[in-house]
Amino acid sequence: MHRRTFLASLAGLAIAGPTAAKMKHDMSGHDMGAMSGHGNRNMPQAGGKPILPEGLPLRDLPRLENQSDVAGTFKAKLTAGQSTVRFADGLDTPVLAYNGANPVIEAREGDRIEIAFRNEIPNEPTTVHWHGMPVPADQDGNPADPVASDRERVYAFDLPEGSSASYWFHPHPHGLTAKQVYRGLAGIFLVKPKEDPIPAEYGDTVLMFTDLRLAADGTMPDSSMMDLMNGRVGDYVLVNGQKNPVMTMARGEKRRLRLFNATNARFLRLKFENASMTVIGTDGGLIEVPVAAEELLLTPAERVELIVSFDQPGAAKLITLDYERGWMGPGKPDEAAMTLLTANVSTETAPRVSPLPAKLRSIAPLGEPTITRRFVLTESMGGMNHGNMAHNGMSMSSDMGMKFLINGASFDMERVDEVSKVGQVELWEIANQADMDHPFHVHGTQFQVVEHEKDGMVTKPAYRAWKDTVNVTAGETVRFLLRQDLPGLRMYHCHILEHEELGMMGVLDVRA
Repeated sequence: MHRRTFLASLAGLAIAGPTAAKMKHDMSGHDMGAMSGHGNRNMPQAGGKPILPEGLPLRDLPRLENQSDVAGTFKAKLTAGQSTVRFADGLDTPVLAYNGANPVIEAREGDRIEIAFRNEIPNEPTTVHWHGMPVPADQDGNPADPVASDRERVYAFDLPEGSSASYWFHPHPHGLTAKQVYRGLAGIFLVKPKEDPIPAEYGDTVLMFTDLRLAADGTMPDSSMMDLMNGRVGDYVLVNGQKNPVMTMARGEKRRLRLFNATNARFLRLKFENASMTVIGTDGGLIEVPVAAEELLLTPAERVELIVSFDQPGAAKLITLDYERGWMGPGKPDEAAMTLLTANVSTETAPRVSPLPAKLRSIAPLGEPTITRRFVLTESMGGMNHGNMAHNGMSMSSDMGMKFLINGASFDMERVDEVSKVGQVELWEIANQADMDHPFHVHGTQFQVVEHEKDGMVTKPAYRAWKDTVNVTAGETVRFLLRQDLPGLRMYHCHILEHEELGMMGVLDVRA
């Protein structure tokens, strides 16, 4: 392996992960694993912002229990509804949650999945979008298929062979996606392979990143005009609902970590101090060969799998580095020097473990495309042209003057923008002519990034990988190959959720 510095936009990496605390229902008052557990003392604050506790042991996200006794079938109930969580001592924060928390679903490729879903969010439709998963279009949870408040539906699909990867799920109702995600709705979906090449001794730890903004009273403020322009970025980045939680390691221990960026708009440029990272997987699962990395850029909705070697005694910290993704107006957040996670490495030597295989899997190239599609991303401060849309009590109407467009058009759920065919290999060119980065996501499939072009310079990814979200920097064109294997309507959009809602989304009709 060659050690080098990788940014996800160049190397095809991904990371993503929503975090929220284990929650308690505010109607019943039953403790579902609230974050603090320090009682109801008055919470100290800094500059009007609550101070969150740090240094608590990293907790696991709760697992959704399989209620099926049939081999090869995963069956469960999932409810989206109101809950509360204590992020800061003495302050209860109203949130939205799945089954009162951010659950993990774990199944195996080849399994049948049956999720009985109920929407208990008052007066709001929602969906469950199985982000990155190869599910039929009518099970995808896209904006055209909402579940009304106080209604139920069953999501049912099969996990095909070769689909093992780190996926996640989140709501996707148009006009409400950003609000429902930042208020807490997100979960993890792990699809395990029948035979895993990664040694079991490395463990398998989920790290779900979420972004939190709290008022002095513990409530989540509504989004501002700046949030709509840039995407909502909070005051805290949490890992599994905690600020800077702690893991304990022995010297020389190796740990498999799955990183999920489940934030609305937070770009995470990450580095491990006093530990070494090896990339083993991206959005769509394992890559072919392990690749050492000094740092990673994890944009909204991306995921990455790492093997981290804790070889130096002391504190090994996962920190953020500065990243310029483009910012409109004042209030640019300071992205650097946050400690997201600390591993305390002892002087005791860990037992010897099996080595990481030199080859993890084979990824066949998709082959020559039969059609090329070009998508131009632009932003405008001119008048809106896609009608009114409620957002946190504000009306995103023509007087707001903001547009985020694909090929000059704002999203219209009744309009089909592109028509494709099942099994057709296509080359997509995503040209970002806007002033900020846009992470681009395609529903229903995984793609292979071919190249990046900027300022006349073309660069190739360091390795072949399956991706469903790729960052496109300002002034850059990203080209990737994809093939849709299932018919139906599919969305493609910027995964800064506020930009998606302000028009940067289109509809692909895949025909048999």
